[in-house]
Amino acid sequence: MDKRVLLIAGSKSDSEFVNRCEEYLDKLGIGYNTEYSSAHRDPERTSQLAREAEKSGYEVIICLAGMSAALPGVVAAHTALPVIGVPLDSSALNGMDALLSVVQMPPGIPVATVAVGKPGAANAAILAARILSIKYDDIRGNLDKYRESIKQK
Repeated sequence: MDKRVLLIAGSKSDSEFVNRCEEYLDKLGIGYNTEYSSAHRDPERTSQLAREAEKSGYEVIICLAGMSAALPGVVAAHTALPVIGVPLDSSALNGMDALLSVVQMPPGIPVATVAVGKPGAANAAILAARILSIKYDDIRGNLDKYRESIKQK
């Protein structure tokens, strides 16, 4: 399975959210790679991951970040690939700070923003599947099956 999605989280302490996203990517049959890189603690590595993502074969980037949540915007500034930001509820403000940071991007540097926390991590994977399903029939089929299964619930 080709790795089409790059997941970047700011810290290994975000693993529970990353795992949720990976679970949904697995369900949808989408290959991915996960990296941990902080926009604040390791900005050089973070920008390098973003700049090299497309030539590495990735087609969508999902960034999971809490608190000031600069990661999705920093990544979006260094790539033309679609970036999906997942604000995490990892602060005393229950993710409201992260949500506002991710959703308020300046014109020209868009980041698709999903819900806060684990629901957002799941939706980020599903949104990535929707983006990729335009090009890949197998992902479209998996997405259709998933959508049918949630109707049955």
